[in-house]
Amino acid sequence: MSKKRRGLRQFHRELLGEIRARKGVAAVYFTLRAVVLVTLVLQFLRGNYENVFLCILTLLLFLVPAFVNRRLRIQLPDTLQIIILCFIFAAEILGEINAYYIRFEFWDTMLHTMNGFLAAAIGFSLVDVLNRSERTMFNLSPLFVAMVAFCFSMTIGVLWEFVEYFADNVLLLDMQKDTVIHTIRSVALDPTATNTVVTIEGITDVMVNGQPLGLGGYLDIGLHDTMEDLLVNFIGAVVFCTFGFFYLKGRGKGNFVRRFVPTVRKEHPKDA
Repeated sequence: MSKKRRGLRQFHRELLGEIRARKGVAAVYFTLRAVVLVTLVLQFLRGNYENVFLCILTLLLFLVPAFVNRRLRIQLPDTLQIIILCFIFAAEILGEINAYYIRFEFWDTMLHTMNGFLAAAIGFSLVDVLNRSERTMFNLSPLFVAMVAFCFSMTIGVLWEFVEYFADNVLLLDMQKDTVIHTIRSVALDPTATNTVVTIEGITDVMVNGQPLGLGGYLDIGLHDTMEDLLVNFIGAVVFCTFGFFYLKGRGKGNFVRRFVPTVRKEHPKDA
């Protein structure tokens, strides 16, 4: 066995040891991993190799929290780790492979709301760690920390929409889901070219190359989906930042915010 392969196996054992050290996280991790492995085998037997790749990607993403804990010396609370694992499973296995994005209209909305909440927690922790560090010469107010966390969360949400737009236009996917609408307003339809808004209401169908699509309305290509994703990301960020603000105002009282805020640790925990 090569030295590089031995190093990878040792690294993998370290990450599994990090996971086993926390019983709640370990129970969720190994349960979800077993489901993903079964899904991987089934998709391979069916010849769905793209889904096989998604399963492998999911298994790798499951190790990210343990990697952050072990190598980056950042302690993720157990609650946060469990939510991250469930989030990955819900997005990749349930959302993509089992088509929950199509079966349940709220699925994508739910995940984007949670993303806004979690990203705000991460942004909050980044500023709070600096705020409490003895090496820094400033002391930021709770309102400022909450505002930075909010802006961080919204930035992550916008960047993800860039990823979806790139995937749709370059990789020819459909991540920005379409919406059937019945009214359009556009200055492009103004025959006088005077920037006058022309409204068309009661649209029941559209035709492409002379063929009706049978959709029951006009097909919006992603705008409504993008704006809804950003809106629910905003809601998730506001909810966490509100809790975070009062958490700092109360000088760290309360356990709710602590369950979601990573902290920096000085030493690695002992292997299980």
